[in-house]
Amino acid sequence: MITYKDSGVDVEAGYESVRLMKDDVKSTFSKNVLGGFGGFGGMYSLKEFFAEASKLKMKEPVLVAGADGAGTKIKLAFKLDKHDTVGIDLVAMSVNDIVCSGAKPLFFLDYIATSKVEPIKIASIVKGIADGCKMAGVSLLGGETAEMPGFYKDGEYDLAGFAVGIVDKANIIDGSKIKEGDVLVGLHSSGVHANGFSLVRRVVGESKEALDVFCTELGATWGEALLKPTRVYVKPVLEVLKKHNAKTQAGREQVIRGIAHITGGGAIENIPRIIPSGLGVELDLSKYPTLPVFTEVVKKAGLTREQAHNTFNMGIGMVLVVEPKSVSAVVKQLESLGEGVSVIGKVVKGAGVKLL
Repeated sequence: MITYKDSGVDVEAGYESVRLMKDDVKSTFSKNVLGGFGGFGGMYSLKEFFAEASKLKMKEPVLVAGADGAGTKIKLAFKLDKHDTVGIDLVAMSVNDIVCSGAKPLFFLDYIATSKVEPIKIASIVKGIADGCKMAGVSLLGGETAEMPGFYKDGEYDLAGFAVGIVDKANIIDGSKIKEGDVLVGLHSSGVHANGFSLVRRVVGESKEALDVFCTELGATWGEALLKPTRVYVKPVLEVLKKHNAKTQAGREQVIRGIAHITGGGAIENIPRIIPSGLGVELDLSKYPTLPVFTEVVKKAGLTREQAHNTFNMGIGMVLVVEPKSVSAVVKQLESLGEGVSVIGKVVKGAGVKLL
């Protein structure tokens, strides 16, 4: 007789993983989550949004969805056997994308695939996912842990995440209202976030010995600096939109006219995604925060500044395109919410990104 366990799949380990993660998952639930934990499908009530619609507070609710992963950053987690922060990266990559449309993320689902389910490790990953969900104000509605022996190397796993948000159609931010002279307000990043790690691993190294090296310029080991989780920008951005864009559907022009999440491809690739045809942007690099992790990685790799800003976020993880007269108020509000903020450039005639 050959059992499922003999083939490499231990269902009992899966049950133990569920038991260990249960409290972390349930701690993210909002009042809109229906049913308990562990069903075949997660349920989320939209009653409050339809109730608002009946009061003309949300005339035409639109769902916004996004999916992403944490990239090869997770290989560092393997080497250092530290798994409680990559889940934050996973959540951030999706919810930060969704808020770029002006949408409020509602719920998140995860997918973890591994060669062998190790309950404590899986629970640690899910704890990070739950932490990220709480930072974003979303419910961890469900997920899947797939044990796939022979497909992944022993001790390794892959992560994917999926998020859904909601926005009134009149308040969608798509960059179409951006004009020449609008100002770029950058929200500071925590470091490399979750993009560019294929290059980082090449120049820093990915062995435990390399990651445990203390770097004086970083004030930390390479592993500690590189595993800093991606910033979750959802709550501060929603607060700014609530204050400055709330009256859009009453006929007022948008104050926040575009939002770009600076991920793979850096500012050079991501900012033009929201800029209308015939317009480009100028970035004043002297206004960027100086993060030692980028200084050191760029130096090790020998990148030009154009290559660096086409690979990494370089210290700015989210960019808001703001009407000029409201810049001071937006910056002041973001700072009051604890955000690091820099005015990094403006919209000009032309195309693409010009680095100054």
